[in-house]
Amino acid sequence: MKKIVMLFLPLIMGVMISCSSAQVKNPYIQREWMLISFEDFTKEQLIKNKAGINLTAEKKEGKIRGGAFMGCNKIFFTSEFKSNGKVKISGVGSTMMACQNMALETAFAKSFDKMTTYSVEGHFLTLSDEKGKVMKFVAADWD
Repeated sequence: MKKIVMLFLPLIMGVMISCSSAQVKNPYIQREWMLISFEDFTKEQLIKNKAGINLTAEKKEGKIRGGAFMGCNKIFFTSEFKSNGKVKISGVGSTMMACQNMALETAFAKSFDKMTTYSVEGHFLTLSDEKGKVMKFVAADWD
């Protein structure tokens, strides 16, 4: 019996070490989010444009490379969600297609990297800036 345990001990230890070093996603932040409230845009406009952000990428050095879509161009950025409710959004860029109505995309691009705080309440993510501007999202996987 001791021989069997000694034989499998390195295998078991290897599995335990591998599992403990695997990066676990934060299910409260790292998901897809649909934009449901922003400036004077109606919920119907946001839904029609399929407005949302994607934060499902692997977290590296505390940062998540994200993507967004507001109806025309693919938007990319880096985000850093800190435990004190602060968020830093940087490196915002996008593809450069010209579309018929880009009002939502333009407003989003002007405001998104100015968001400084976040909160997650249930299935809702709220981003806010220092001037009181708010973006509210709902988890895309929420029923």
